[in-house]
Amino acid sequence: MNLTGSALELDDIQSGVLRPRPVPYAAAYLLFRIDEVKAGRELMRRIRPVIASAAHPESPAGDTWVSVALSFQGLKALGVPQTSLDSFPPEFQQGMAARAAILEDTGESSPENWEKPLGSADVHVVLTALAPDTERLEVALAQAHQEYQKISGITGIWSQHCHALPNQKEAFGYRDGISHPAVEGSGIPGSNPHERPLKAGEFVLGYINEMGDVPVIPKPDILGRNGSYVVFRKLHQRVAAFRQYLRANSSGSVNEELLAAKMMGRWRSGAPLALCPLHDDPELGADPHRNNAFLYKEDDAIGYHTPCGSHIRRTNPRDGDVAGVVRIHRMIRRGTSYGPVLPEGVLEDDGQDRGLMFAFIGANLGRQFEFVQSEWMNDGNFFGGGDAKDPVAGANSRDGAYSFPRRPIPKRLQGLSRFVVAKGGEYCFLPGLRALRWLGELES
Repeated sequence: MNLTGSALELDDIQSGVLRPRPVPYAAAYLLFRIDEVKAGRELMRRIRPVIASAAHPESPAGDTWVSVALSFQGLKALGVPQTSLDSFPPEFQQGMAARAAILEDTGESSPENWEKPLGSADVHVVLTALAPDTERLEVALAQAHQEYQKISGITGIWSQHCHALPNQKEAFGYRDGISHPAVEGSGIPGSNPHERPLKAGEFVLGYINEMGDVPVIPKPDILGRNGSYVVFRKLHQRVAAFRQYLRANSSGSVNEELLAAKMMGRWRSGAPLALCPLHDDPELGADPHRNNAFLYKEDDAIGYHTPCGSHIRRTNPRDGDVAGVVRIHRMIRRGTSYGPVLPEGVLEDDGQDRGLMFAFIGANLGRQFEFVQSEWMNDGNFFGGGDAKDPVAGANSRDGAYSFPRRPIPKRLQGLSRFVVAKGGEYCFLPGLRALRWLGELES
């Protein structure tokens, strides 16, 4: 079977790899530990029929969409042969906690401070379920709970309920989920009409990537092909501290909302500074056909509109002049909010846990997720910004600095702290549907 072209085998790829999520929705992340090999394989057999493929816009589980991913420890717990385990990339084998220094998960974000059992060897299976609303999600989860209880040797160890509100805003108040790339052969359009579709091999294993290669995939072929990698991270957002910083550092013509936009690269409505640099345009922000339709190089090379160090320009420099090839570091990103909203205008922390369940999907953990995290978000050398970090999500430690072009002189901010704290996560493998069947039929 020739898998090197752009003809994706959509019927063998989990829907969650390529299809954007509907909005609004309620979601849940469920973590399981496999205590007995046979039980783990039985779970694979039972979960396989309810997982939708990327070929179909409908889910076999009715109103609920389900995806399943496995950590390296999970594959070991399933009894996957050692030759197969050895064929996975080292980043995946080591797991997220072991990569903390590269990710700048230090201080409060270091693994010893993570929410238990995140980052431990007990995280084997990550089940993600989403439905149009909380009521339908709860019905689906109750049914799933009954099913998994029938399998002795599987233990539920952690869960996180999430949501995407109709306005799609996350805890800091920005519209989220705007940008996603088109993937060759998927038939699913991207959100930026100015960006060429990316090669399928950037996101799905077994296909040509942006470098013209078909990289070696995990063995045997039935296990690796049509799979992908997913990074799960629970990120606590310090909303009150962020608001306090905006209040303390706004002045004159740079009011709180403009300052927030200059740090993010978008107004909180979702309207990009690239298209409306002087004022917000909520109608533009809410329009999925226009709110991501822009580039940087011709109109804004220096960053007078969208600062080069702003969050969205760091995570996707598009056609800007930066060191390296942007297209080989592109990611499919899914963000899902959790926790209660801090009421508008409140500047004091109420002690509630709120933030984002972040998921990255791609074919190369090292040159996609880890590269963006270490070289783009937590360093500024790629665009000439020195060691400055992302002003919103970077690993700042009360001495962070951020500046953006402004006439007659640049605006410089000091004293940035860490507004986003990692609470844990894991690197996982998203098997294709045939691979799930193979895992369920393994024999010792």
